Amino acid sequence: MRNEPKVVAITGASSGIGEAAARRLAADGHLLLLGARRTERLEALSEEINAAGGTAAFRRLDVTDATDVRDFVAAACERYGRLDVMVNNAGVMPLSPLDALAVDEWDLMIDVNVRGVLYGIAAALPAMRARGTGHIVNIASVGAYEVAPTAAVYCATKFAVRAISEGLRQESDGRIRVTLVSPGVTESELADHISDPVAREAMKAYRAVALPASAVAEAIAYAISQPPEVDVNELVVRPAASAQ
Repeated sequence: MRNEPKVVAITGASSGIGEAAARRLAADGHLLLLGARRTERLEALSEEINAAGGTAAFRRLDVTDATDVRDFVAAACERYGRLDVMVNNAGVMPLSPLDALAVDEWDLMIDVNVRGVLYGIAAALPAMRARGTGHIVNIASVGAYEVAPTAAVYCATKFAVRAISEGLRQESDGRIRVTLVSPGVTESELADHISDPVAREAMKAYRAVALPASAVAEAIAYAISQPPEVDVNELVVRPAASAQ
């Protein structure tokens, strides 16, 4: 079933969940602005969507730069006249034990996973409040509910995204809907950037059973397809065969 077209901005859209969400939402007829640093991938994805009859544009985006995120939202409003849905999807996961003292990687996770979400909210909220409607979708992880060795900082960032999402929901008067989508192990490039050998080896076994990114995209599509009086607050999506 095709939903009423919405203007949707997606961060981290060059791969994984963001890319799958772009394809899924375009198939529902939504109008997309895709953001990420790898513009060559965004260009190819936009061309594929447009060739298939969808509507997608793209813009280079660094979610750790608040001005860049504001400009990203402004570009969606300029191109399509409004912003209905902001999908804060960009994330990184360079896992390591705390005693590895990978401070630069801790900072990166905080900058992308937490500040990136906050900057997305800060950019989208004024445009949504001006229209009296909108939907913020934040992508967290099952790491927002549990902690595992080598993942303390990563999980802390996802706990933060969960807390931010719940706070935003409580502060909303019902006009701005808020959804937290927390995937279990999902096929993506997240684990490709783990530099710590202990964490990298542990992740091989952990990722033996994984969801396709399209499954998480379905969850996003479900949440934003609900009627205005329905707010789907939290969706946890795991592989059926996974114990985690």
